Amino acid sequence: MLTSLAADAVLVVHAAFIVFVVLGGLLVFRFRKLMWVHLAAVAWGAIIEISGWICPLTPLENALRRSAGGIGYSEGFVEHYLSAMVYPPGLSRNTQVGLGVGVVVVNALIYGLIRRRRPMQ
Repeated sequence: MLTSLAADAVLVVHAAFIVFVVLGGLLVFRFRKLMWVHLAAVAWGAIIEISGWICPLTPLENALRRSAGGIGYSEGFVEHYLSAMVYPPGLSRNTQVGLGVGVVVVNALIYGLIRRRRPMQ
């Protein structure tokens, strides 16, 4: 039971991290001190997607699910949870690279708006 809850907690943290990577720049409008944390998260998220690596949270969640009696999953977090909702079946390598580049572009636009509104200090 606790192991299953821990796997669910890892899933929630993983999803929240992805949202932070994609849209966390919007928080920087309000909380400037988050900028360096967010930029590091964007770099990590883009590297994971572009390189094709698997985020360490994925094997952690899988291990917890197997320990709780589940089966885990063989693909990464994005393929398992998000591609079913957003992308067609069989997330391709090109799509994955596009996601990584998209994260950088979206955040570059957000930071451009932030800089235009209020210069970085």
